[in-house]
Amino acid sequence: MSIVNIPPAAGKRHDFLALGALVTRLDPGIVPISETDHYDLHVSGGEYNVAANLSRCFGMRAALASAMVDNVPIGLKVQNAVREAGVEAYYVHFRHDGVRGPNIAQTWSDRGQGVRPPVVFYNRANEAAALLGPGSFDWDSIFAGGVRWFHSGGIFAALSRTTSGLVVEGMQAAHRAGAVTSFDLNYRAKLWAASGGLDSAEVLGKIVENVDILVGNEEDLQLGLGLPDPRASAPASTSVPASDSALAAPTIRSASKLDPSAFIAMMEEVRLRFPNVKAVATTLREVHSTNRHDWSAVLWMDGRSYVAPVCELDVYDRVGGGDGFAAGLFYGLMDGRSPEEALRLGWAHGALLTTFPGDTTMATLEQVEALANGGSARIQR
Repeated sequence: MSIVNIPPAAGKRHDFLALGALVTRLDPGIVPISETDHYDLHVSGGEYNVAANLSRCFGMRAALASAMVDNVPIGLKVQNAVREAGVEAYYVHFRHDGVRGPNIAQTWSDRGQGVRPPVVFYNRANEAAALLGPGSFDWDSIFAGGVRWFHSGGIFAALSRTTSGLVVEGMQAAHRAGAVTSFDLNYRAKLWAASGGLDSAEVLGKIVENVDILVGNEEDLQLGLGLPDPRASAPASTSVPASDSALAAPTIRSASKLDPSAFIAMMEEVRLRFPNVKAVATTLREVHSTNRHDWSAVLWMDGRSYVAPVCELDVYDRVGGGDGFAAGLFYGLMDGRSPEEALRLGWAHGALLTTFPGDTTMATLEQVEALANGGSARIQR
């Protein structure tokens, strides 16, 4: 694996371009969905969230390629939210027939509370984004303005038999234009189960062959890409110190969800299967209750591992924390920070995002930098 070569910002229209679906999340707060009589509505999407975070918190020139249903009020609501986030949009437009769609998908997600976990389910029937496929976008025209970084994710890839082909097409166009590519595996069992027989390992494997920077935890790598579990044959438990260290090659059994050793042990398999991948990163989370998590993160880059500190989170809304991590990490790398600094920015931003309602950030860069550098929650006067 080689060092990630990120194009400079000068002369580029976009620092970051995401490809993915836009959805509305219906959020009743801590009240169970079956008992609520009102919802907050958040505009969301795993890929869009990263773009919105980079724009809002980090001041980057972010863009999104997606589907839009713009002859119904909910489409206008979503377009307004994207515009307010400072994200430039490239839409393929669909017209709703007044009854069946195509639709902007809905995610229903309460927050849970204490020992009661959050509940999430989807209504993605006749989703406009699922109708996208190769040829939907004029990539050469989009990239002609200059793009530094192209990103997509496993949620979008699972929507239909055509969306993954569009991801591959976009990544190949990005590489022709000299952009870095990233992909968040974001394995969702419900989506793949409803995909009509798609093999996640086959579909995602074809995408990852075009990826420079991969985001995903051990389960994503195993269930999404079909990589073997390094703990299966491990006779004993060991650990890797939470600091910058050389990649440990032996098979290792993790002692807890905060122990990065099993994740790091899988990197040799990633390197062998996907020699194009230059870095892999993920969050580490130990859930004690819905509202109390221990939080860390790990980055493997250029044959070395970097592990963020562990902090205790008082979680207000956990949805979007991983997208917040990705945004902070990507910003750090694009800003020329060291791998360790970039990891800490991702770790800090993801932690802060769990303190806000909704799926995208309300944090400032000053807050992120302060936490990344060891700041506390003491009142600021």
